[in-house]
Amino acid sequence: MGFLIKEVRLQKGLTQEELAKKSNVSRTIIAGLESGNVKTTSTKTLVKLAKALECPVTSIFFED
Repeated sequence: MGFLIKEVRLQKGLTQEELAKKSNVSRTIIAGLESGNVKTTSTKTLVKLAKALECPVTSIFFED
């Protein structure tokens, strides 16, 4: 299962660096999740990213 972080991030008009600053999650982790190189992450990280993207966790974790 891939994460939909990149899709939502681009819809919001954010760069990886901007999302990293806004979420307090490293850009390396964000890049890894987006590329699929990182397959798992903590719930805490997903919650931080979802808050920064102003969307529910399900929007970045599950496909509709």
